[in-house]
Amino acid sequence: MVEGTICVVIGGGNGLGEAAAHELADHGATVVVADRGTSVAGEGNDPAVPEQVAADIRESGGEATAHHVDVREFDDAERLVAETVAEHGRLDFVANFAGILRDGMSYKLDPEDWEAVVETNLTGQFAPLREACAHWREASDDDGFDRQRSYLAVSAGAARGNLGQANYAAAKAGVLGMVRSVSTELHRSNVRVNALIPNGYTRMTETVPEEHRPYTREEMPPEKVAPMVAYLASEAAEDVTGCTLYAGGDRVGVLSDPSMAAVGVEPDGWSLDSLAEHFADDVAADVELTRTDAHF
Repeated sequence: MVEGTICVVIGGGNGLGEAAAHELADHGATVVVADRGTSVAGEGNDPAVPEQVAADIRESGGEATAHHVDVREFDDAERLVAETVAEHGRLDFVANFAGILRDGMSYKLDPEDWEAVVETNLTGQFAPLREACAHWREASDDDGFDRQRSYLAVSAGAARGNLGQANYAAAKAGVLGMVRSVSTELHRSNVRVNALIPNGYTRMTETVPEEHRPYTREEMPPEKVAPMVAYLASEAAEDVTGCTLYAGGDRVGVLSDPSMAAVGVEPDGWSLDSLAEHFADDVAADVELTRTDAHF
């Protein structure tokens, strides 16, 4: 179902991205492994990281090339798309796993750590999305498509909120809003745009002290996320777009979008006094309004 497709896997040098790159290649896709080769904190710059994954895929009989790229930079994202099309003649699918962590409580978070995480996890999603979709719109207008193209932006469960991760949570929640917007813009151009919330053991898991880690690699291997990535690259996922999807362990799923949980109407408009009297006990009577426990 993905045989012969040209797939770019950003952040394909480690963990979930590496597993996805192998899965796509195992099913006959040509994979461009794109990675900056940094630490979990976004430090360093090593082109050997994507090159090793591409070499491993080729050794296993698949087709892969490496691309050393910083997707926070719009020029780099443009170059990634242009060089992929120049080398392979087309671009069918992009999966973007780029992400870093620099945790800290909000009241102590270094501004540099805020900026670095938001740039990598949010701008690093938008820049290649912008370039890929601009290319796909132009190609669709010129010649039409033999099949839908697909972009997969990777978010995280932290988008719901997570203690000590205001920067990471804000960026990952931003990805979901971005996907909802861009999927609507691109649907008539025959382009699918989805978000994935994956759950698997990675380098990021190892930043948690061992006694507090939620699972081991054996319990939640990153390889179990990869089939969902391949599905979203395939023709079997035609018209699956604008969704936030989950994959982890033996489970896959579709997450709901934000929706109104409770509503109250005051014909003459609400006042401070009427809100104080009716909001908690009447309007939101069946809704939990103290939600901090959900964010641990």
